[in-house]
Amino acid sequence: MNAKESQNQVQFDNYKINPTLLGPYTTHIYNNDPKHLVFLLSRYKFVAKMLEGKNKVLDIGVGDGFGLPIVSQTVNHILAIDWEPLLIDNNRKRLSHVNCEFKYVDITENIPCDNYDAAYSLDVIEHIPLLKNDLYFKNIASCLSSNGVFVVGTPNIAAFQYASEESKAGHVNLKSHKSLRSDLEKYYYNVFMFSMNDEIVHTGFAPMSHYIFGMGVGKR
Repeated sequence: MNAKESQNQVQFDNYKINPTLLGPYTTHIYNNDPKHLVFLLSRYKFVAKMLEGKNKVLDIGVGDGFGLPIVSQTVNHILAIDWEPLLIDNNRKRLSHVNCEFKYVDITENIPCDNYDAAYSLDVIEHIPLLKNDLYFKNIASCLSSNGVFVVGTPNIAAFQYASEESKAGHVNLKSHKSLRSDLEKYYYNVFMFSMNDEIVHTGFAPMSHYIFGMGVGKR
């Protein structure tokens, strides 16, 4: 049977050939709080816009790769790393069509030896123990070229009281605009801060934002 509207047939054909599967994290969100996927997509769209045209990009804490296809549209190649082997193995199977390589790496212990044009790390730093906070920022900076760009995104500590119990259990190193800027200024000459509420990225009043971005440009 063919589609009633002929222009839609290609969508049914592609679905038969390569149906898209969601990863474990994204599936859990879809089943429990699907609107949160909109927020995630918006975060990766922001990264894609900021890093557009970059050649070699490092994704630190790729998770199940939900946002990878968005960023891969605007950059040449991505090395995506994570400290969870189960995720890396799963990503290699599901996302083989993306211009990306996957590796099991804990950024606080190992450094991918290359000069990347840019790096990004979303929803990771809040899971890094405070004792390893400086290692996280230092090791990422060491992966970048002298004029490299690093984009980091994390929930705002001011919004902690509204977080789910699941999030509260895993978020051991939350940041404010001020503390995230301080971390970045140790390693980059230029730091730009952004705020986010739901799917909207903005430069409004920082304490009222749920999520924050920091962008470091030009390695010290």
